[in-house]
Amino acid sequence: MPVQARGAVVKTSVPTEDQILVPETLLKKRKSQEKAREERSAELVKKKKANRERKEAAFKRAETYTKEYRDAEREKIRLDRLSKQEGTFYVPAEPKLVFVLRIKGINKIAPKPRKILQLLRLLQINNGVFIRLTKATTEMLKIVEPYIAYGYPSTKTVRDLIYKRGYGKIDKQRIPLTDNALIEQQLGKLGIICMEDLVHEIVTVGPNFKQASNFLWPFKLSNPNGGFRKRKFKHFVEGGDLGNREENINALIKQMN
Repeated sequence: MPVQARGAVVKTSVPTEDQILVPETLLKKRKSQEKAREERSAELVKKKKANRERKEAAFKRAETYTKEYRDAEREKIRLDRLSKQEGTFYVPAEPKLVFVLRIKGINKIAPKPRKILQLLRLLQINNGVFIRLTKATTEMLKIVEPYIAYGYPSTKTVRDLIYKRGYGKIDKQRIPLTDNALIEQQLGKLGIICMEDLVHEIVTVGPNFKQASNFLWPFKLSNPNGGFRKRKFKHFVEGGDLGNREENINALIKQMN
């Protein structure tokens, strides 16, 4: 019998992968898992690309809207200066947008004003909504004037309200607008895919204003800093708080936002 030399390497047969028997069900499971992993990776890459394109589109739209607002403001200034040079008066276009704020009245309200406040979605004190100014809405505002303050918000006021206090009505729930995807899911078919689109639709009272306004949950504002310094049962022009404040509504919203 041959004797093995000291220090010699002994070769042992190690079973290869081909020799290891793997159940067919396990092989199928591995293949399905690998396929699912590849699909998830592809979907993630696709989603990242779509998000990047969406952000770029939103940024470009924001630049376009900013230029549009700036050009409109410059045009107003130019027409005002031109009218002064010619000795005439420049009469700006009538505003189309009003912001309505409920400042008083919960109990003991007559049925008609109560119904109008419900239609305007002003169910609580310090609630506010954007409304298109038409003949019908003007008559409604006159009826509920003892309970509201309203006026013509500036572009900055609209943007600050939506960015700071904006909530969307999604599946009848009050959802904070923290992602443009929420807006695109609800209003994307109308061409509104981001916050700036929403702001622009409200400011310009565009063709989809009704859908955009209804998507926004009524704004819940705080009491103004220092409280209401005037009397709530007098009209604004009489030294009170209620009624049409025109451009002065912006100062009140700033105190309450």
